[in-house]
Amino acid sequence: MRLLNVHTLLLEEFNESKAPPYAILSHTWGEGEVTFDDIQDTSDKYTKKAGYEKIHSTCKQAISDKLEYVWIDTCCIDKSSSAELSESINSMFRWYEKAEICYAFLADVPEIPFRMSRWFTRGWTLQELLAPRKVAFFGADWSFIGTRAELNEKISEATGIDRMFLCNGEARDPHAFGHGDGKQHPSLSIHKASIAARMSWASSRETTRPEDMAYCLFGLFDVNMPLIYGEGQKAFLRLQEEIIKRYNDHSIFAWIIQNKLGSAKKHDDSVSRSGILALSPAAFSGCGSIISFPIGGHSSPFNKQPDYYISPSSQTIQEMLL
Repeated sequence: MRLLNVHTLLLEEFNESKAPPYAILSHTWGEGEVTFDDIQDTSDKYTKKAGYEKIHSTCKQAISDKLEYVWIDTCCIDKSSSAELSESINSMFRWYEKAEICYAFLADVPEIPFRMSRWFTRGWTLQELLAPRKVAFFGADWSFIGTRAELNEKISEATGIDRMFLCNGEARDPHAFGHGDGKQHPSLSIHKASIAARMSWASSRETTRPEDMAYCLFGLFDVNMPLIYGEGQKAFLRLQEEIIKRYNDHSIFAWIIQNKLGSAKKHDDSVSRSGILALSPAAFSGCGSIISFPIGGHSSPFNKQPDYYISPSSQTIQEMLL
């Protein structure tokens, strides 16, 4: 993986297992972002781009937190390489998870209320909220807003995610880097949530490219698969197939089609294209309270063989005779 040296603003490559401690940035993309090619330019022309201030402030905050390196998606990934892009997207949840701290930069706060920030509406920022051990939120002028643990009630209201899933690292290390309230916060691993509940967390989020609505969820379900830009909604169908192979959680079938007014439809032509699988996370919008529970005498529905399988010849899901 590549990390940006906060003192030299040069990219350095590391074996992931031997990477030094680093901070990681979560943000929404805007005009004039500093790219991988820009940061390689020795003329420093990129310092005049609108996105440079974001990089400068991230590095400044990392220095304050006594960290030597940062990871920023705009400039640490060579997006001209499809192989590197695929590897990065499949690794991204883990990179956020391993970061010492995540700086969530909300470019539209305080101009608008915290819970109404665009940051809460984007697909990629979901894993960036949940994966890190610690998240510190900053406003447009890089003033400190609070930690994920301190703001978990507001975040829960903005995202529909139960507060128990929003504390992660803060519960274990509330004093890290001086950003914290010194209190212990009860937490629960996101992987304890049902498949349907996790899907519901993404139901109101958007991505620029339709495929990314599936790709941004890899880490939430601990799955990996190749990227095929151009496949559109098929990406989300492939994601569900991978989830079915990994888990025996029937809640993946608990989705419902919503009409524009938010009520359930009895029929929709799109169903014939997706069969028993949903076409997008939006179909899980009412599934946040669905839980998984022991069935058939097993201690957990996740540790037995699935009751269904994907037929390789027909790509349909068929029930197994038990």
